[in-house]
Amino acid sequence: MEWSAMPYFLAIAREGSLRAAALSLGATHATVDRHVKALEASYGVRLFDRTRGGMSLTPAGESLLPLAENAEDAMNGAKARVLGLDQEAYGTVKVSVPPVLGFDLLPRIFQAFSEAYPDIKLDITVTNRFEDLNRLEADVSIRVAYEVTDDVVGRKVAQTAIGLYCSPWYLEHKVPQSGPDGAGLDWVAWTDSDDVQRWASKTPYSKANARHVAREVVMQKEMIRAGMGFGYLPVSSVLGDHDFVQMPGTKVELNRWIWILMHGELRKTMRVRLFVDFMAQEIRAMRKLISGEAQNAL
Repeated sequence: MEWSAMPYFLAIAREGSLRAAALSLGATHATVDRHVKALEASYGVRLFDRTRGGMSLTPAGESLLPLAENAEDAMNGAKARVLGLDQEAYGTVKVSVPPVLGFDLLPRIFQAFSEAYPDIKLDITVTNRFEDLNRLEADVSIRVAYEVTDDVVGRKVAQTAIGLYCSPWYLEHKVPQSGPDGAGLDWVAWTDSDDVQRWASKTPYSKANARHVAREVVMQKEMIRAGMGFGYLPVSSVLGDHDFVQMPGTKVELNRWIWILMHGELRKTMRVRLFVDFMAQEIRAMRKLISGEAQNAL
């Protein structure tokens, strides 16, 4: 195999276009194209059909794909094993976090960690995508989920809570004018499917209109702050923020868990182990805030 070209081949196979593959690799369009054309030339076959809609695997490409994936797994496994021998408290830890935690809860913990371990750098990606730890897309992934089924080492550190919130303006001007079961009010929802009616029916606002959709919690929060409607938000993201009030007749509910995940081999790496231990300890120390207990005590 032409090892140096394999990441480019796999990226196109997974993303479906040169542009998307280049973005996922942090490379240029021309670089990806050059490597794949060189790979095709070395094998003497076309690996992709190129169309206006993107790039799709030819039969030859389909045959190569599982071999390339096996080779990638072997190389990543070897890299993780070698990294696992690192016993020094310095270097970089690549961390993947979701926006709902990355913009509210975690920065203060990252700051405390950086003060405690000044020789360890953090390379943080904020994304709702679950990074593939087995492909070493991140050293550590902090996720919000009910369960994790990946073949990784994980810690379930704190259960989150959510509540129904609106702005003080919305509570004063819109809620009093609503009809029975919230008729006339507007949800800020995360989906426009029938799923909205399923969870809305469990609230006092089952007749409210699912007018606005934002598939990202931070955007939902800002839309609610602006008075566009009401919706579910993590309690930890609004506690102490006077731009948000709880909708009448609702209670805080326990929801998904915060997980800290890493590749099994990397738990032997000092900087990763220090980071994971520190994050787990600090997040657990904030569990009353995260679970809504702090709000109930107010």
